[in-house]
Amino acid sequence: MIRMLNCDCMEFMAGLEDNAYELAIVDPPYGIGLCMVYDVGCHDNIHSKKQWNDAAPLEEYFKELHRISKNQIIWGCNYYAQFIPAIGRIVHDKIMSCEKTAFNFSHADIASCSMQSRITMFRYEWSGNRQGGSVNWNNTGTDARIHPTQKPVALYKWLLQKYANPGDKILDTHGGSGSICIACYDMGFDLDWMELDTDYYRDAVQRYRDHAAQGKLFEPAPAETAGEQLSIPHLARVVRGDSMTLDTAPAMCDNTGEDHKGR
Repeated sequence: MIRMLNCDCMEFMAGLEDNAYELAIVDPPYGIGLCMVYDVGCHDNIHSKKQWNDAAPLEEYFKELHRISKNQIIWGCNYYAQFIPAIGRIVHDKIMSCEKTAFNFSHADIASCSMQSRITMFRYEWSGNRQGGSVNWNNTGTDARIHPTQKPVALYKWLLQKYANPGDKILDTHGGSGSICIACYDMGFDLDWMELDTDYYRDAVQRYRDHAAQGKLFEPAPAETAGEQLSIPHLARVVRGDSMTLDTAPAMCDNTGEDHKGR
């Protein structure tokens, strides 16, 4: 079951028991002071500038994350290493081939990994519209860009194949584009996913629905979450105050998935 929530992750985690998840795969803000702009040329709706990346999470976030999950993969660990005890590392080599792009952006992303002490590498081209060895000229398909720090679905499938066991429950506290939702759906993992920003949340839900509609069936299931909510079949929104009606598409489903390796 994929559960997509529009909520504050700190409020959500506060209501959870210890070790509620086998694995947390998270990509929190790095706090590097960039003004991230939602601007995809072929997209009809252009969002305003966002300042969510101005500050990294505080120590309290990492304490809660470690409390409620047995293992963690934390992207951007180089920005808050003082809060992460794990010494293992995962590197996504983006294979930057465009000189201008390579100059302006990081050539790789780094994650901490509590399940190993070594460094492992995932090589997959991910630079603008250059995706996985081809050019996505029209920004279409599964990896169409909807978020400025979007990660490829292939990366999350690789992580799940390598580090998750069948039956594991997965957590993502900073959902962004929802790439992990597609990966978990295709591979049969249960996932709790949350995103605070309403614009990104709506786009991720639509992206997930479009993918799941390609030949797979939805099964209604009520969402149970901390705080007040409005439940629509397959959809939940959690807010600090009153609930908010959304006319978005289904955002939860069950499927049997496919075979995958344990860690």
